[in-house]
Amino acid sequence: MTERTVSESPAMAPATGGSGPRDEPQVEVDRRPWGSFERFTHNEPTTVKVIHVAPGQRLSLQRHRHRDELWVALDPGAVFEVDGERTLPEVGERVFIRAGQTHRLGSSGPAVRVLEIAFGHFDEDDIERLEDAYGRA
Repeated sequence: MTERTVSESPAMAPATGGSGPRDEPQVEVDRRPWGSFERFTHNEPTTVKVIHVAPGQRLSLQRHRHRDELWVALDPGAVFEVDGERTLPEVGERVFIRAGQTHRLGSSGPAVRVLEIAFGHFDEDDIERLEDAYGRA
């Protein structure tokens, strides 16, 4: 027997860039006799990465014009910053970042991994760095 439920990520502000606002993805949970799985996308173009952040480091403060992103904390110690709001997510906690929103990912101490699913046109050149500890802004 299969049981499906849908859970939503916390709502974020409307998109300010890209090809227009898209619906925030709904995560479908499919329960099976052996456990369950979460489906983050289904038959749509996306780019999926696992980002590894070294102990105590952080990425640049940035924004994108052409893509939204969904982050999922995979390890304790991740730090999510979206539009100036800093959170320390629990493992499995999600945040949806609209195109145009400023965001930064970091580590509060330990090495951390974060699942990133990008929706829209993905191009590393779409990064607008606003602040960067490595001189790339």
